[in-house]
Amino acid sequence: MNIPRQGVGAPVRRLEDDRYLEGRGRFAGDIRMPGMLEVAFLRSPVAHAGLRGVAKPEGAAHQVFTAADLEGVRGIRADSGLPGFRSSVQPVLAADRIRHVNEPVAACVAPSRAEAEDLAEATGLDLDILPAVHDMLKARDPDAPLLHDGWEENVFLESGFEQGFEAASADAAIRIRRQYRTSRQCMSPMEGRGVVAYVDEQADQLVVITSTQMPHIVRNGLAECLGIDQGRIRVIAPDVGGGFGYKGILLAEEVMLGWLALKLRRPVRWIEDRREQLAGNANCREHWYDITGYASADGRLLAVECEAIVDSGAYSAYPFSACLEAAQVASILPGPYKMDGFRCRTWSVATNKPAILPYRGVARTGVCFAMELMMDELARGIGMEPAEFRRRNLVTGSEMPFVNITNKIFDSGDYVEALDRSLAALDLPALRARQARGEPDGRHLGVGISIFCEQGAHGTSVYSGWGIPMVPGFEQATARMTPDGGLELRVGVQSHGQSLETTLAQIANEVLGVDPAKVKLVHGDTALTPYSTGTWGSRCIVMAGGAVATACEELAERAKKIAGTLLQADPDAIVLGNGEARGPSGSVTLAEIGSVWYHRPQDLPEGVDPAGLEATKGYKTVRDTGTFSYACHTAVVLVDPGTGAVEIEDYRITEDGGVLVNPMVVDGQVWGGAVQGIGTALYEEMPYDSEGQPLSTTLAEYLLPGAAEAPSIPIAHMETPSPISRFGQKGIGESGAIGPPAAIGNAVNDALRAFGAAIDQVPITPERVMAALARGERA
Repeated sequence: MNIPRQGVGAPVRRLEDDRYLEGRGRFAGDIRMPGMLEVAFLRSPVAHAGLRGVAKPEGAAHQVFTAADLEGVRGIRADSGLPGFRSSVQPVLAADRIRHVNEPVAACVAPSRAEAEDLAEATGLDLDILPAVHDMLKARDPDAPLLHDGWEENVFLESGFEQGFEAASADAAIRIRRQYRTSRQCMSPMEGRGVVAYVDEQADQLVVITSTQMPHIVRNGLAECLGIDQGRIRVIAPDVGGGFGYKGILLAEEVMLGWLALKLRRPVRWIEDRREQLAGNANCREHWYDITGYASADGRLLAVECEAIVDSGAYSAYPFSACLEAAQVASILPGPYKMDGFRCRTWSVATNKPAILPYRGVARTGVCFAMELMMDELARGIGMEPAEFRRRNLVTGSEMPFVNITNKIFDSGDYVEALDRSLAALDLPALRARQARGEPDGRHLGVGISIFCEQGAHGTSVYSGWGIPMVPGFEQATARMTPDGGLELRVGVQSHGQSLETTLAQIANEVLGVDPAKVKLVHGDTALTPYSTGTWGSRCIVMAGGAVATACEELAERAKKIAGTLLQADPDAIVLGNGEARGPSGSVTLAEIGSVWYHRPQDLPEGVDPAGLEATKGYKTVRDTGTFSYACHTAVVLVDPGTGAVEIEDYRITEDGGVLVNPMVVDGQVWGGAVQGIGTALYEEMPYDSEGQPLSTTLAEYLLPGAAEAPSIPIAHMETPSPISRFGQKGIGESGAIGPPAAIGNAVNDALRAFGAAIDQVPITPERVMAALARGERA
C-alpha cells in the first residue's frame, strides 16, 4: 500500500482546522461558570493627570475596587539588565498618577457586563490634569513633563553600537541623509484579550484562563505581583484567536482578575472589547530614523550612520521590557548587507501612551523600511539600478556562515539568488520599458524591492545579552505513547495560529512513524506542560520542534527494544514507520508495542528502560544565536498623481525558511504576515492629538486590510537548511510582515521620481502622497 508521506516536508492539511471551521473552538469568551461575575474597568479619560480620588457609587462600593483595595499587591515591573535602564512600575490600577488614556483606574464587578459597565460609568474621578507628552521627538526636551518621578529625562534606555565608522565613511564618494518615520499601530487579532479566573478549592490553586502566548511567563508575573507561590497558580491558555505579540505580556487585567477571584471566591471574567483594544492597550512600531548612507562610486556600501527613537509608551511591559525594540535597532539595522563601518544610537522614549509590544516582525519592519529606502536612495545617487546596487552588497552564499558588522551569525542562505529569482519573476526590463512609455490613464508605475533577514529562535546567549527579564533556556517536550499506539505530546509553547497541532505531529511522524492523526498535542496549561517561555520570536518550529524530535527519538529507542523482543530481532535492525516497527522477518504495530508495556509487562525484555514509553527531553540548537530566514519582496504599484491613491498591481515573495516542515503552513504564515505588512504600508495608524488622546478608537477609523486590499501573492520557496537546527528548519512566522512597507515604499517613490517627490513615512496614505508631490513641486 502506498501511504503518502506525512513527515517533515509534507504538505499535510491542518489537523486543527475542522474544530475551528465548525465552531468547536473554545476561547475565553466561550467559558461560562456557575456564579460567574463579569468585570468592567473604569479607565482614564485623559493621558496625564494626578489622581486625587475615586468616588464609588452609593450603595455599590463593595462592587467597585480601586488601588487602595489592593493591599499587598505589587505593580508590574520589567527591568532590563542593560546599563542605564530606568525602571518604572506599572500599577495594576492607577493610584496617584495616570499616564495614558484608558489606563485602568477601577474594576467594577456585577452579574452581567452591562451592569458592570453601568457601575463604571457611575464611578467618579477627581483628576488634576497635567500636560501630556504626545510626541516622541519632543519627549527628551529639557522642558518636557516627566512621566516618572526621579527620572532625569523621558528615556528608558539609550543604547548604541559603533564599528569602524570613521575610517569607512571618510572616503565615500556619495553621502545621503534622510529621515523616516513609521506610525504607531494597534495589534488587532480577531480575538481580543480575555481572562477568566477562579479558585480551585480542592487543589488550593488560583486558576487563570487567559488568551495568552506565554502561560508559564504569566504565572511567573502573577506570583510576583500577588505574592503567592507559583505552585498555587495554574494558568491555562485555551484556543487563542491570534496573538502577533499582542498577547505576549503580563496584563494588569490578569493580575486584577486573579486578585478578585481570591478576594470574592467566585469566578470572574473580563472580555476586552474592541475600543479597549484600540484605545487602551499596547501599541507598536512607532519609530523615527535619521539615517545616512555612505557608498563608493562603483556601488559599494561603505558605512551607515543612524540615530533612532522608538516611542515605548508609559511603562515597561513585562517580560520583554521597554527597550527591546530600540536596542534591537542598533544590532539589526545593517540587515543582510556587507559594510565596513556602522554607527547607531537609539533611544527608548517614554510618552503618555500605552506601552509598546514586540508586534509581528518586532523592530525589523521599521528597520527594513529605513534601510531599504536608503539603499534605493544610494543607488539613484550613484546612477545605478537599485537591484544591482543590492546585488553588489548582499552577503553571498559562499560566505556562509557569515558574521556581519554587528556580530550577527547568519547560519545559511543565498541572498543574491533570492534577489535574482525575484527579478526573473518580475521581468524588470519589461517593467522599465512600460514605465518609460507611461500609463494610458495618467497614473505612474513604480517598482520596489526589499530584502531582509529574520533572526528567529533566539536562545539564551542573545536574550541574556539584551538584559531581558525573561531568558529562554532548554525547550522541553514530553512524548508519551498510549496503550493503543497513539502519541501524546506535551509542550510549553502555545499555539495562536502557528498550526502546531499539525507540524509537531509531523515531526513525531518523521521520528517515530506514528500517524499524525493519532497524535494529541497538549499545550497551554502550566499544570500539564513543561516550563517554557512561550510563543514569540519565530521560535516554535525550531525549539519546540527540536524538543519533540529529541523526546520522540528517546521513545523510538525504547520502542525498538520492545519490538526486537517481540520479533526476535536485534533492536538496531528495527525500523519505525507508518505506525509499525519492521524487522528483518516481520513487523509489529505501535499499538502492539504499547499494549505490551501497559498490559503485558511479563513479556517485556530483560533490561527494559523502567521509564517506559514516556520521555521528557530538553533541546537547544547547536548554536543558540538564532536561525536566519530571509526573503526578497517585490512590489509593482500604480500611483495616481491627481488623488494620491496607490494600487498594488503585483506583489511577489521569494523566501528561504530552511527546510519547510509543512510548505502549506509556511505559505499561510507568509501570506498572513504579508497582508499585515500591507496594512502597515498603506492603512494602519493610531494617531494622537496634543493632549495624548487616541484618534482612531473604532474600526471605522482604524483601517485594517481585508480581502479587497490583499492582492494575490505568489511565493517562491528556497530551502537552504540551517546547520544549527534539528531538521534544518528556520523560524519564519514573522517574515511576511517585515518586507511590505519597504517594498511598497520604494515602489511608490519610484513612481514619484518623475515629480522629484518621495514619501518618508508609513502608512502611505493619499494625503501623504499629495503632500510629497507638493514638496517636490516646491523643490
